[in-house]
Amino acid sequence: MKHINIFLLSVFVAFASCSFTTKTFDDPDKDKLLMQLVTYLLEEGHFQPKDFNDSFSEDVYNRFLKTIDPYKQYFYKSDVKEFETFKTLLDDQIKNYDLSFFNLVHNRLTQRIEESKAVYTDVLGRPFNYDLDEVYQSDAENLEYVSSKKEMSNRWRKQLKFSTLTDYHDMLSDADNDNKSNAEIDEEARKSTLKSLEEVSVYFDDMRRDDWLAMYINAISESFDPHTYYFAPQFKDRFDAEMSGKYEGIGARLQKKMDKISITELISGGSAWRQNKLQVGDVILKVRQEDEDEAVSIVGMRLDDAVKLIKGPKGTNVILTLKRVDGTIEDLSIPRDEIELEETYAKSSICSQRCSQHVRSRSDERVPEDDPA
Repeated sequence: MKHINIFLLSVFVAFASCSFTTKTFDDPDKDKLLMQLVTYLLEEGHFQPKDFNDSFSEDVYNRFLKTIDPYKQYFYKSDVKEFETFKTLLDDQIKNYDLSFFNLVHNRLTQRIEESKAVYTDVLGRPFNYDLDEVYQSDAENLEYVSSKKEMSNRWRKQLKFSTLTDYHDMLSDADNDNKSNAEIDEEARKSTLKSLEEVSVYFDDMRRDDWLAMYINAISESFDPHTYYFAPQFKDRFDAEMSGKYEGIGARLQKKMDKISITELISGGSAWRQNKLQVGDVILKVRQEDEDEAVSIVGMRLDDAVKLIKGPKGTNVILTLKRVDGTIEDLSIPRDEIELEETYAKSSICSQRCSQHVRSRSDERVPEDDPA
């Protein structure tokens, strides 16, 4: 049922102007138009529609804030107090396609995320005192929003100390570090934590307003039931590929770390795999279409946008400027083809009881989350 509801809401939004309804949707404001479509479909197309009332409004409010700030490390009490004026008004805003609440929260979140960079950089720039007897609350449900910058810094300090402690402990246990002092090991562990946060920061920087709006719309749709979900266009394309098991491209999985987009896997049977020239670890610097003279730099580009440049119709070629693992730079022309995602298809086999445990353990593996191109 979950996949059916996801599919229906995505497809209905795409084809809302078709023959199943005579209602027209022509608001020039694309955000309001999207809200019109989603609201109409939830009210008229959902198998068990709910009333837009104060109870529904509070559920949307709580669900959205929990989604965007689950560990209460961005918003202050003063922010939430301002947000709470909308807590029982969202049902009216939704019916009127009003995004005032979303706009307020989104702008404040963007501001707080930017402020957090200075906070965690400062915290990780100083040694942790592991001899200090203190309590870290890991259950976000039991946390209150902080009231001041000092409290916010202390919350980040405890969270980062807890995160860094694992690396610190592992490094202390590593025989290669026997000649290092505890202070040196602590510094390396803090640098590792900072690097991870900087990678998350790049992900946040890549997020557009549309991505956050999709989260708000999902807070609305999931308040109807937990299996109804809105897919933004780029996620709908990925969902279609995963459901059909096919797409047109070169057959490589890409991953972005900091500003670099690299190859993490070649999909078996794909054109890049058959060509046997692209390698895992290669960094893509530029992308050029075969009918164009100029290549487009993808350094620092959002991953979804880079994937769109690399994918294309079967039978065409794409030219990638690569930085190889050995540091050399070269252009590589790769033919596009229909790529089959082998992990999408169910497989069966008969095996003895002896191998059944191995089969169960393999079935629990998750499909990589890197984007296929």
